[in-house]
Amino acid sequence: MAHLQRKESPVLRIGIAGLGIAGSSIIPAFLKHPNVQLSAAATRSKERREKFASDYQAETFHSIEELCQSSSVDAIYIATPTELHTEHVLLAAENKKHIIVEKPMAITLEDADKMIEAAEKNGVVMIVGHSHSFEPPIRKIREIVRSGELGEVRMIHNWYFNDWIYRPRTPEELDTQLGGGVTFRQGSHQFDIIRLIGGGLIRSVRAMTGVWDLTRPTEGSHTVFLEFESGAAATAVYNGYDHFHSTELTYGISEGGPVVSTDVYAKSRRTIDQVGRIEESQIKSLAGYGGSRAKQYDHAENHHPFFGLTVVSCEKGDIRQSPNGLYVYGEDKRYEIALPAAATGRDAVIAELYDAVYNDRPPVHDGRWAKANLEVCLAVLESSKQRKEIYLNYQTAVTD
Repeated sequence: MAHLQRKESPVLRIGIAGLGIAGSSIIPAFLKHPNVQLSAAATRSKERREKFASDYQAETFHSIEELCQSSSVDAIYIATPTELHTEHVLLAAENKKHIIVEKPMAITLEDADKMIEAAEKNGVVMIVGHSHSFEPPIRKIREIVRSGELGEVRMIHNWYFNDWIYRPRTPEELDTQLGGGVTFRQGSHQFDIIRLIGGGLIRSVRAMTGVWDLTRPTEGSHTVFLEFESGAAATAVYNGYDHFHSTELTYGISEGGPVVSTDVYAKSRRTIDQVGRIEESQIKSLAGYGGSRAKQYDHAENHHPFFGLTVVSCEKGDIRQSPNGLYVYGEDKRYEIALPAAATGRDAVIAELYDAVYNDRPPVHDGRWAKANLEVCLAVLESSKQRKEIYLNYQTAVTD
């Protein structure tokens, strides 16, 4: 009897729009997926284009328009500044390219609607890369909550203290109107984690944001209370002013995965004090593709990343991350769930796109999910401004 030949899975050819920190950080995940080909990139930097073409024998372009028109690209990872996301998503969609766009997806709900409509009209998949909610520990917490083995979820907390506001920044990252500040840039991760664990449907937000250093004129902190439609409560606390770091509470493990030193107190603040704005932008550029400060994510993720301290309370127990996975505090015992460290959140982002394109599996992190996260970010800013509770209108449930 003749053996049936196994049909090979189709290859998804991906191009990267922007080779800064985000664009270069996801490259190892593209290379790891067996059915993804890293085929092109667009950047204004001649040096980065030449290095990328040499490293990956791939096409390079000066403009996003050229990248979107390439016949060698099926999908585009948009890692350009937030204020350009809408323009670049529309370009990609109109050229029938599938899309991963960095968070937050846009600055206004109106722009988010344009992006969703363009993707649907052109029949392409759009995923927003809130990569921290893709991490295995967060997904496992969601699995435990959904199973009901600890009863209903009642509280979710994510608290993160670090040096975000004093890391080298480009001007738009310090301008809230352009999507800068910790509420847009980092709160989008926090709210995504909290919404995923809690089922997605936030009822209302009450928040206060902080701009504590006028030389860095955007939100460097926020304290947020979120109420779910289910009655569960959540808090998101973020302080990026480089004093206490919550890695002291997370076994020294950072959001990138490696163990970091805890004896470099105020290093970022001291560095920024010593440089000017032009030099600061130059330092930031060195963290992009091929730069001397670029993070080596393919070597660095020795542990599951800790995006701050996450603690989840259910009726019959609590859950938090451990260095190897999760600690579960049940009614009768405390135990650890070990999770394989090989997979990362970025790997899951790529897998979700691939499965949506070729396996007809609806993505969790689609445009409407991302719009709901953006709605929370905007509500936090508005609640702080008005000093009152803001009710939400565009929340979506998790499609497990």
